[in-house]
Amino acid sequence: MDLFDVLSLIGGLSLFLFGMNIMGQALERRAGNSLRSLLRKLTTNRMAGFLTGLGVTAIIQSSSATTVMVVGFVNSGLMALGQAINVIMGANVGTTVTAWILSLGGIESSNIFVQLLKPSSFTPLLALIGIVYYMFCKSQKKKDTGMILLGFATLMFGMDAMSAAVAGLEHVPAFQQMFLLFKNPVLGVLVGAVLTAIIQSSSASVGILQALSATGQVSYSAAIPIIMGQNIGTCVTALLSSVGTNKNARRAAVVHLMFNILGTAFCLVIFCLVDALLHPALLDMPAGYLGIAVAHTSFNLICTLLLLPQAGLLEKLACKIVPDDKKPVVVEELDERLLSTPPVALERCRMLCTDMALAAQAAIDKAVKCLKNYQSSLGEEVRAQEEKTDHYEDILGSYLVKFSTQAVNASDSAEAAGLLKSIGDFERIADYAVNLVESAEELHAKEIALTPRAEQELSLLCEAVEEAVDLAVRAFSQQDIDTAATIEPLEEVIDRLHDALRSAHIRRLQKGLCSIEAGFVWADLLTSLERVSDHCSNVGACVIDTAHNTMNLHESVRSVRSGDADFEQNYEMYREKYMLAPEK
Repeated sequence: MDLFDVLSLIGGLSLFLFGMNIMGQALERRAGNSLRSLLRKLTTNRMAGFLTGLGVTAIIQSSSATTVMVVGFVNSGLMALGQAINVIMGANVGTTVTAWILSLGGIESSNIFVQLLKPSSFTPLLALIGIVYYMFCKSQKKKDTGMILLGFATLMFGMDAMSAAVAGLEHVPAFQQMFLLFKNPVLGVLVGAVLTAIIQSSSASVGILQALSATGQVSYSAAIPIIMGQNIGTCVTALLSSVGTNKNARRAAVVHLMFNILGTAFCLVIFCLVDALLHPALLDMPAGYLGIAVAHTSFNLICTLLLLPQAGLLEKLACKIVPDDKKPVVVEELDERLLSTPPVALERCRMLCTDMALAAQAAIDKAVKCLKNYQSSLGEEVRAQEEKTDHYEDILGSYLVKFSTQAVNASDSAEAAGLLKSIGDFERIADYAVNLVESAEELHAKEIALTPRAEQELSLLCEAVEEAVDLAVRAFSQQDIDTAATIEPLEEVIDRLHDALRSAHIRRLQKGLCSIEAGFVWADLLTSLERVSDHCSNVGACVIDTAHNTMNLHESVRSVRSGDADFEQNYEMYREKYMLAPEK
């Protein structure tokens, strides 16, 4: 093996790792909605979690990526620790799919149809299709499909380059001696763990081992311990991703490590006993592509069959290793690790936006109660809800901006834009709730009494605004465009009612039935309530826009109003419901 072979090996390894990386990322983006759907269907059922982990890892071709996602899900509260354990075990089996795909490169036959199964035969065609999709298609999904094909082609070209570069090592005595050393099972485990920890991918390290097997010098007695060690090395990624997370997320990473260490220890003892007592001839035979794939899958299946029934015990052990703090810890609401899976990150944002909407609604409800029956404690509760919405706006706004830099499809992009606009509206609704409380406090402190007629009018307007908020929150949380379409006619009625109440107030001032001081507070109340309904209208328009993948609020409002029979019908219904009774 000369200098040029070394350079070819380095280039092949680089292409192999790069191809695996870009293929995994593209697969993850392309399967985003499927990942979201799988996550929603997750239950505490052990087999469902296991199959989910297996399926997701088989799709994105990386158990490390799946485990990092799981750590992020647990940290964000999207997944319980018990669910995470089952998914992690499934991921360990799912990662063996890569080795089976790579094993196709070891097919040897003169039959043309069998030769066509070799990746070297069809990879150039995949590369051609991939580059056409990537360069000439505008759809992001097609571009991702092209990237998947290009990544696979790059991976296979790298694999072939590595195999060709190391082929000359077959006759190098030093190389033969090195693999004789690896027949020491403990050393083999350590080498597999270190190599995988460095490149942070068990699939990639198994692929490198398959490439080295092309020399014919890698026996099963050397390959099997290395495969065992690779499962331990892949835990490094999850452990690194758990730094700075909450207790349960760190426990998920610890479970991943324990699962692989315990599984490796058990299988290593069995392997050593079989080797010492029986020493089957198979162990001295050279391992091939297919044999390494079989050994990789068998090892992971044995570990899973052994430890899946003990998932509860692993959970308890993880809780002992990472104990709870004596003081409660504030859980991070959003985890940047989820950004690697945009649909799941968006799902988490939607959940927090709904919490924010409910906080804004609670602020309005309590503010109205404070207006009707002043209590200082209600004011404190409203301000607490308003601070909560401020906090949500800060974290969601920053997170959604980062989300927008990811490669996402048009639907997710439109939804993210809608969420960004809606959180501003919900935050303003909570602000106006505080304004209402401040008006109530002014009325109480200055002992200003509204006339019975004014109280009746205020109660009617508050009722209408509360209904508008309820409709907005319901439409947003359920993404219900039918409910969203009913907000604008109610907002129009509230505008008319606002104008009518302002005129009525002026008449009372002219008759001397109301003080100037009370008039200032009355004007503030009307303005705050009317602005709340405006923001509710904006939320409804956002729901409609998101459904149609557009972000033109004014156009949505105009389309709802323009001669629509449903709008007219709803408007008449709300007009009758909130009609002012004539003054006596």
